[in-house]
Amino acid sequence: WCAVPLIHTALRLLPTRSAVALVTALATLVVLAELRLADGFDPNHLLLPPVVAALATGVFVYLTREATRRQHLIDDLVRTRRELAATERREGTLAERQRLSREIHDSLAQGLSSQNMLLQAADRQWDTDPQAARTHLRTAASIAAHGLTEARRLVHDLAPADLAEGAGLAQALATLAARESRDGLTVRFHAEGPDTHLPDQVASALLRTAQGALANIREHSGARTAALTLTCLDDTVALDVADDGRGFPAPEPGGTRDPLGDPDPLRGHGLPAIRARLRQLGGTLAIESTPGEGAVLTATIPLTPATPPAS
Repeated sequence: WCAVPLIHTALRLLPTRSAVALVTALATLVVLAELRLADGFDPNHLLLPPVVAALATGVFVYLTREATRRQHLIDDLVRTRRELAATERREGTLAERQRLSREIHDSLAQGLSSQNMLLQAADRQWDTDPQAARTHLRTAASIAAHGLTEARRLVHDLAPADLAEGAGLAQALATLAARESRDGLTVRFHAEGPDTHLPDQVASALLRTAQGALANIREHSGARTAALTLTCLDDTVALDVADDGRGFPAPEPGGTRDPLGDPDPLRGHGLPAIRARLRQLGGTLAIESTPGEGAVLTATIPLTPATPPAS
């Protein structure tokens, strides 16, 4: 029995071949010692030591293999958790980049586009109509100030400036309509349904939708009037943006017209960004348009427990 701990120690400390040789030598030594010390021949003295040595060796090998397998499983689990954490970080980074891209497009980029148009108009009218040119310059300066506020709030990841001032969505849309009513475009706002306090994310998404839609109307449609209609129901809120412009172009022969697509990757970000923002809140975007007869954009967001609550 004293040979058993020696066998265990040999199996732990020595290489496999050396350990097996030592175990065999110990078992042989025990057999010879017992046969020499015994009064007569006993089969147990011949069989028992090898059986005990083989059993000790088998148990040790089994436990060693189980420990190795368990360690491999632990290593795989740790590696999988690290890969999952890395994947989540990458997805979070991509989602944040997309969010910032939409925010910049719907605030800073649109403001810069409006300023560019106003400055070009002022340059054309500087000699013939100085008063109108100065009006354009003052309007561009006002847009620049509002864009600066948006940039500061974007840096701090706050709500849009019109909402951050404590106003509700209806008041923010009315302010937006008044600010965008210039240069031959008249924007009206109308609210239907009860004045419901909407979650911050819903209000922000609809305000950004209105900003993006009006920027597209001003830049592409040639419309003279546009209308914002906010409809609040018990379980849904909807925003309609309608204009009397040229509408979306007719499809090519044999092709289909997709208002949400644009062959130019540098200028086709507006409508896809609006759709992606609404989809994050479980909402939908629909567009009805007839060439030459304007277009109607409808953004709908359900007001259900699945909608992220206001912070």
